Amino acid sequence: MTDKERNRATDQERNRATDQERNRATDQKRNRATDQKQNRATATDQQRHGAAEHKRRAVGRPAGSAKSSGGHSQSLVRGLTILEGLAAAPDGLALSDIAEDVDLAPSTTHRLLQALFQQGFITQDVESGLWKIDVKTFRIGNSFLEARDFVATARPFLRRLTATTGETANLGIRDDGMVVYLAQSESKQMMRMITRLGSRAPLHASGVGKALLAWMPPQEFEQIVAGRTLEGETPNTLTDVGRLREQLAEIRRQGYAVDREEHAIGLNCVAATLHDESGLPLAAISVSGPVARIDDSRLPELAALVAETAREITAKIGGKTPTEPPA
Repeated sequence: MTDKERNRATDQERNRATDQERNRATDQKRNRATDQKQNRATATDQQRHGAAEHKRRAVGRPAGSAKSSGGHSQSLVRGLTILEGLAAAPDGLALSDIAEDVDLAPSTTHRLLQALFQQGFITQDVESGLWKIDVKTFRIGNSFLEARDFVATARPFLRRLTATTGETANLGIRDDGMVVYLAQSESKQMMRMITRLGSRAPLHASGVGKALLAWMPPQEFEQIVAGRTLEGETPNTLTDVGRLREQLAEIRRQGYAVDREEHAIGLNCVAATLHDESGLPLAAISVSGPVARIDDSRLPELAALVAETAREITAKIGGKTPTEPPA
């Protein structure tokens, strides 16, 4: 091989080495870029996953739940206590009376009242300064009636009772030892019985109440009368537990309860029970009016009508009218 050929071969070999080194450097650069891109993608995925996990954990958690809620819960309980007190006083209450009821300083009570006022739950009479329930509280309370189908189902039956008898028909439920009236069909008579919706009456001193007590499981009845004095609403109210038990047994036998001026002088009432699917007392309906129109001679006729209507409503709501006293 000549020197010229030898030099050319050396140059070609050197060029190949240079090209290989250049290609190797390019590959390394490309690999580093790919690794960096993958690392960035991985970091982004981790951030996205972390955010999603945080969001999942936060779902359903009340705002500020990481903070202590004891103070907020206490304020809520106090506010609800105030609402309960105002609901039981339709004419309104003064600040001093409310503060005494919730056992708080007037300044603290006033702050709670202002919070309820700003949310539309209560209002204050400008002239008297008395605090009263406002329309928003009524709307919330009324949602209870809408959620309980038996109230809506019973309304046309109450109107039918009024049309048939000419007297006021009511529907009430039990709340501890009291009856709470939820629905009414008002008589058109000049003299008539009117009960404000949401008002209460003692179970033992009302037709609706005794109809509910009669079909109550014995242990529940005993819990209600245990340690409780049966107050006399009128001279005719049953205040002896033994006599009340005897009358409840008679109510179960005949299928209806009678209030002969036991809740109010001059007012008689006939009531019967609505039962749920287990045969337990769900509510009771009644027909009430002045003694001058609902006297002893008319009671059997009204009793049969009210008892039959109660059975119709019970069947309509999927309930079961029992034939035996509750176990």
